[in-house]
Amino acid sequence: MEPRSRRPEGGRPPWSGTRGAHPSRLYRGPGRCCSSPPPFALCFWAWALLAPLGPRLRDDLGLSSFEQSLVVAVPVVVGALGRIPSGVLTDRWGARRVFPLVAALTVLPVLYLGHLADSLAEVLAGGFLLGLGGTAFAVGVPFVNAWYPPARRGVALGIFGIGTGGTALSAFTTVQLTDAVGRAFPFDLVAACLAVYAGLAWFLLRDRPGRATATGSMLSRTALAVRTPATWQLAFLYAVSFGGFVAFSVYLPTYLTRAYELGRSDAALRTAGFVVLAVAMRPVGGWLSDRVRPVPVLTASCGLVSMCALVAAFETELVPVGTGAFLGMATGLGAGSGAVFALVARLVPAERVGSVTGVVGAAGGLGGFFPPLVMGAVDGIAHDYTCGFVLLAVTAAGAGTMSATAVRRRARAAADA
Repeated sequence: MEPRSRRPEGGRPPWSGTRGAHPSRLYRGPGRCCSSPPPFALCFWAWALLAPLGPRLRDDLGLSSFEQSLVVAVPVVVGALGRIPSGVLTDRWGARRVFPLVAALTVLPVLYLGHLADSLAEVLAGGFLLGLGGTAFAVGVPFVNAWYPPARRGVALGIFGIGTGGTALSAFTTVQLTDAVGRAFPFDLVAACLAVYAGLAWFLLRDRPGRATATGSMLSRTALAVRTPATWQLAFLYAVSFGGFVAFSVYLPTYLTRAYELGRSDAALRTAGFVVLAVAMRPVGGWLSDRVRPVPVLTASCGLVSMCALVAAFETELVPVGTGAFLGMATGLGAGSGAVFALVARLVPAERVGSVTGVVGAAGGLGGFFPPLVMGAVDGIAHDYTCGFVLLAVTAAGAGTMSATAVRRRARAAADA
């Protein structure tokens, strides 16, 4: 067995002027690491800016249900697919270069959407580029993974994953700031924060000395990640767990306004509560995975999501049964997302973590792309959401079964090796 280390291999921590600090202190104190949850949350805040504004855009631009779903889903799919090259580049260049580049480039579509886009085609074009913010996940995971010993990577990656709560920040603030200050203000605020972070990250972010560096072309490294045996199993599990989280994050405001006739602000705040719980459960899932192994955590999480989705399919009263079902799904999706990347840290060689994270992260984002489109199409045709929730229940049950069988066997083989 590998001995437990009191500090990460390679010497100094990834911040300046804190010699000998224990790796568990990586995220203590604001601003100590430019790849910690708060800065990462800025990228996800930008990535999710259009979702809370879906109902407003529908009214302002005269969109159909499907067009509204397409507007909020486009950044998701671009952010998902963009994680593949981002992860590959991070394996080669390191987060020191890639993270500030992603943040700086995301400023451009944010300002475009806030000041220039005023038609469906222009909003879709801006949303396409806005997907850059979602690629930051594939940059941060290999960075954090390199600084921690295997026995602690589950909770470390779970804490880093709190940055996905930028979607909650968007849900909490975007509509309220738009109503209080003006249409462009949330976009200007996010652009300013991203620009400041890009500058700080360029000067302060440091990769672990002696980290494993990938060789070869981007195409060959991507192909190697795809051929890694565990990649597709991990991709499917993340498509269910994180994909479900993303789908609810972007479509739940629309669902609540359509199915329960809630106001826009009320729906946005309830969505933010869903996101906050899911994000909070992510490090819990990582922590449990470090203690009791990731596979049992994944199996239990998928089972919880499946049961709660069946309850939601009946469209019961929102309080208390419907709310309980959604919060149960948030718990399962968050814990499952944390467990998946605890499993990545155990099954994937260090020099391939970025590339495999890109593929797995892309699957997670794509898993969040299709449900909003399906729900929007079903609502437009049948004015009913039951089919969508039943499909989620069946898919989550299948993911739990795969975790308890094929993934369990692969994890045992890796542990024996």
